[in-house]
Amino acid sequence: MHRVQWLVLFLLVLGQAFLAGCAVNPVTGKSELAFYSMSEQEEVSLGKKAFPEAIQRMQGEYDDPRLKDYVTLVGMRLAKVSQRPNLDYTFKVVNDSSPNAFAMPGGNIAITRGLLVALENEAQLAAVLGHELGHVTARHSVQNLQRGMLLNVGLQVLSVSSSGTSYSGVARQAGQIAGSILDSSYSREQEREADRLGIDYMVKARYSPKGAVELQEFLAKKGGEGESQWVQGLFRTHPFSTERMRDNQYYIDTRYSWALNDEEYASGAGDFQRAMEPLRKTKEAYGDYDKAREKEQAKDLAGAIVLYEQAVHKAPEQGLLQSALGMAHLKNNSLAEAKKCLTRAVQLDGDYYESHFGLGYLYLKENNPALAKEHLQKSMKFMPTLSSAFFLAESYEKTGEIAKAQALYGQVAAADPGGNLGRSAVSRARALGGGGRLLGR
Repeated sequence: MHRVQWLVLFLLVLGQAFLAGCAVNPVTGKSELAFYSMSEQEEVSLGKKAFPEAIQRMQGEYDDPRLKDYVTLVGMRLAKVSQRPNLDYTFKVVNDSSPNAFAMPGGNIAITRGLLVALENEAQLAAVLGHELGHVTARHSVQNLQRGMLLNVGLQVLSVSSSGTSYSGVARQAGQIAGSILDSSYSREQEREADRLGIDYMVKARYSPKGAVELQEFLAKKGGEGESQWVQGLFRTHPFSTERMRDNQYYIDTRYSWALNDEEYASGAGDFQRAMEPLRKTKEAYGDYDKAREKEQAKDLAGAIVLYEQAVHKAPEQGLLQSALGMAHLKNNSLAEAKKCLTRAVQLDGDYYESHFGLGYLYLKENNPALAKEHLQKSMKFMPTLSSAFFLAESYEKTGEIAKAQALYGQVAAADPGGNLGRSAVSRARALGGGGRLLGR
């Protein structure tokens, strides 16, 4: 009898634990088992902390305010007819050549330059954004975090506020969350649900479902061609199959066939072409940029610089092109040319971490720690990295801010205990008289 009582008590406690871990899917209204049920407020907060770094990891925003406004207009038209219209949605165009789109928790959605330039009309764009909205409204990223090892990291990010000027654990963890969501792929069921939700949103927003059909046919063609950019981009995180394409076409034929030839459900081709015109003018320059990156990865720095210069000549107002050329000159030890390009890059786009990092490093080399500190702080604000943290600590040291230098060297050492920067940070901290205390030695 005693054993039976304990068994009943155990089952009651276990049942309460499972109930506490049941999250309600906003789309289906069904409870989903989870080890921790993340609230909507936590979801939104996590997305706001991870999204900016995700943008930086994908080479920042594409600098075209009109294009951003256009994409936002299309996205919000869809979001308003979704199951979660009251989220604080953000839509971005990121300056990455790989064809891709992604969604962060809480309503943060981005499409890459490489995918946008491949589309033909507004309905196709609505199909892409509607699919990503489906991932948001059904909380797919949250589901993956709830089931994965990064849940604890996400909760730590939520529990601590970061100043953006340190390389503390919370800064690294926010980056870990951003990287994990960017690199993780959705399940087949999640992709299917997002596809159907996206189609629903399109029709509710009076877009022709032909856009979704055209997009699926285009993706099937790219999948058959096996182009590396598509394999490493959209297909890596959003697995595609002919079965999925047939499922979507069947869903449209059985539910929305009446809208396929209805003039009220338009493709928006004219508005789309006008909005894309400035982007298409830079397509050739970014083609050179992509080839330059391949040469740089193959250790052909001289060949890369030639192609970067061609790209800058074709589109001199593109900050990312100036930044890439400047960083290549920096690696080539052509400091005057590097400074010229990186200065121009910051003038054109002051919100990209790598341009500020390169300038900060150059100013340190010129023994101008005040200007170095200014740019390295901005680089850390946009995306904290180990290198920028180390050189920012050095700039603090040279401007006489010893306590700040010691603290930041300590954080670098803790983050990179066996690496070159970590060992150098230990030496610097000890030389300043705080190494043993800071590093627990």
